[in-house]
Amino acid sequence: MTQKNLIMEKQRDIIIVGIQPWDIEIGSNCKNMAIELSKKHRVLYVNAPLDRSTAKNNNSSAVKKRLDIIENKRSYLTTVSDNLWEFNPPIKIESINWLPSFVFNYANKINNRKFANAILKVIEELNFKNYMILNDSDMFRSFYLKEYLKPEKYIYYTRDNLMTVPYWRKHGISIEPKLMTKSDYVVGNSPFLIGHSKKYNANSFYIGQGCDVSSFSSKLQFDKPEDLKKISGKIIGYTGLLSSRRLDIKLIESIAISHPEWNIVLVGMEEDNFKESNLHNLENCFFLGNKSPESLPAYIKYFDVCINPQIVNELTEANYPRKIDEYLAMGKPTVATYTPTMEIFSDYTYLARSSNEYIKMIETALEENDSNLSFKREEFAKSHTWEKCIESFWQAIN
Repeated sequence: MTQKNLIMEKQRDIIIVGIQPWDIEIGSNCKNMAIELSKKHRVLYVNAPLDRSTAKNNNSSAVKKRLDIIENKRSYLTTVSDNLWEFNPPIKIESINWLPSFVFNYANKINNRKFANAILKVIEELNFKNYMILNDSDMFRSFYLKEYLKPEKYIYYTRDNLMTVPYWRKHGISIEPKLMTKSDYVVGNSPFLIGHSKKYNANSFYIGQGCDVSSFSSKLQFDKPEDLKKISGKIIGYTGLLSSRRLDIKLIESIAISHPEWNIVLVGMEEDNFKESNLHNLENCFFLGNKSPESLPAYIKYFDVCINPQIVNELTEANYPRKIDEYLAMGKPTVATYTPTMEIFSDYTYLARSSNEYIKMIETALEENDSNLSFKREEFAKSHTWEKCIESFWQAIN
């Protein structure tokens, strides 16, 4: 065994901080990475501390849970598995994003110190030694953790272009480059994002994207969902959040109008722009609403062609759409918008740059009759495992 492999195999203590809590209701890259890392290493998953504004204005169960923890009504540390713990800091930090930069930086340092002190207590409780910190895009609350916690290694994980979101952009446009620069490594799930991070840190590495496709396979049998039984004819389907920040409403409308005999089936929660769109006036557009993750394979099973009609912007250029792996794992012909990140899938999907190309590629996809191509799609999707992603992570930082 090489010295490099010995380093990878040695059990590590790893602290994960980020912007998605353990009890988030949607899929989370960082949670999946934590689970995979915990198979060989000890992992402390730290939820972000509650800020005063959220505590005051939010009545969600997650906030109530954190308030109970702060008031010592519940434990702040939960054992998830043998090597994995969820930690909810029993503190409140100040809501500071509205402040001007020079005041924000001072207040943020105070928030970071309070956050770090809470983590230190649990580090001692769990007897973590020579630990690493993996920061999942938490550029504000975790900006000073390298200084305050003094980890053996500090790794910043980038997976979305957060500068497209006003909340993050206000201070993040100056803070994130500084955090990337002082991190020991930057890792990410998108070649586009890593190209950006290399401007600030030469130790930036693309580690791929994991996806649990064990529930997605053309070989699995599913009853046809009741709401699909009412739809006759070819189904052009999409699953996921219906948001105009990510999807091109005009493109979907063009596809539907070009072929009235096609059924455009959209499975997912709608944001307001979709609810108010002309798509609801088209007889061949069907909105089936939000579905549980467990039920999605049954819907994809009965799609003739899967689509991901992204709008091209700063957010989607860098986005790795996990739904593509799910489509391909079912062996489905898939038409998606071309972006630099989608080049990863270029041998297994149809990538369109215009509405005319989209329509022509859907026509081609509907005429497919190649079981070998379907098999290749499935095998490609199955290669995107969290195990492989974590292997690339260790190779990058070692």
